[in-house]
Amino acid sequence: MVVYGMQLPVQSQSSLYAEPWEAEAGPDDLAEIARTADRAGFAYVATCDHVAIPRRLADAMSTVWYDPVATLSFLAAATERVRLLSHVAVVGLRHPLLTAKQYATLDHLSGGRLVLGVGAGHVREEFDALGVDFDDRGSLLDETVDALRVALGPGEYPEFTGERFSFAGLGQRPRPAQERIPLWVGGSSPAAVRRAALKGDGWLPQGDPRDRLPAQIARIRALRERAGIEAPFVIGAITEPLYVGEPAWRTGRRTLTGKPQALADSLRAYAGTGVDQIQVRFRSRSAAELTDQMAAFAAEVAPHLE
Repeated sequence: MVVYGMQLPVQSQSSLYAEPWEAEAGPDDLAEIARTADRAGFAYVATCDHVAIPRRLADAMSTVWYDPVATLSFLAAATERVRLLSHVAVVGLRHPLLTAKQYATLDHLSGGRLVLGVGAGHVREEFDALGVDFDDRGSLLDETVDALRVALGPGEYPEFTGERFSFAGLGQRPRPAQERIPLWVGGSSPAAVRRAALKGDGWLPQGDPRDRLPAQIARIRALRERAGIEAPFVIGAITEPLYVGEPAWRTGRRTLTGKPQALADSLRAYAGTGVDQIQVRFRSRSAAELTDQMAAFAAEVAPHLE
């Protein structure tokens, strides 16, 4: 069965996907949406990561990007079982010991519900402002992932030596509640796919259409087989926007709409390509309509995803 999770609204408001009602929404709406996901059997709720948006991108991206650690911690207290995913944390912007401290604490406080999604980032001005080399962000992410594996591991005094980072004899508690925090790598470039295959526990594609997924998944499997990696691996996909039922308003030409069985038939095709989890997004005109859509999806569509 394909499991389903969702990127949360409100916490990031790019014009590419934000609904108009989100501009006036706040913490209460965000918490209620997360609680709905918790009740409705969603596998995870996810948040994005940007530190600051330059003026040249503000019209398209907006400047509304909640901090992922603060937001997921807030939502951990509002929920009980749903997992908490950073999709994705630009971990190269921060020292790995700082990142480890934040996310280990989040995992500890949430009872072991963190999934750490990481990515290289794409906004040069953020890197420049924080004194990080944008052009070297790929190799920086590779080393940061290696350092995080150690820093989030079982040892109270992690030790790591790399080209950029080195630490030993420094204790960090609390430790994560999970013995191994799942680390999913985001991105669809050749470098990101290779990083996911060789360093991650899962892959979070970034906008790959359905017809591109089989080749990407085949490459991941080939890379892991060549490297002799046999550990479990989670393949993700981001679906088209959804609306359960026949909308009485224009939801956009790419939106999948219709009866639950028809939606399930369409979404099951992802499993046929090797996808393990789908990230769904619903068209809506209010927070209440969104939570209604989430509940309808869980009750009427999800049972047919097997």
